[in-house]
Amino acid sequence: MAVKLRLKRMGAKGRPFYRIVAADSRSPRDGKFIEKIGYYNPTEDPAVTKIDEELAMKWLRNGAIPTDTVRNLFSKEGIMKKFHEEKMKKAGE
Repeated sequence: MAVKLRLKRMGAKGRPFYRIVAADSRSPRDGKFIEKIGYYNPTEDPAVTKIDEELAMKWLRNGAIPTDTVRNLFSKEGIMKKFHEEKMKKAGE
């Protein structure tokens, strides 16, 4: 089972709100998911992002693949940098 970290759209028409979730890559965008990792609200000014860093790192370590948008959100929060440093540290041992 391939797991992806992706956005699940919620909110009313014209007022999007997204949950960042770990989901089976075969399930629909707004369908069943495995675990909620955080949320992203682009309608606020500035956009609000809240990510549980511990959960995000757990899923990245286990091989979950983030979508491009989620990767960008993780990069802004510093999670991707932390993950790559951890990965390089293990490779250097």
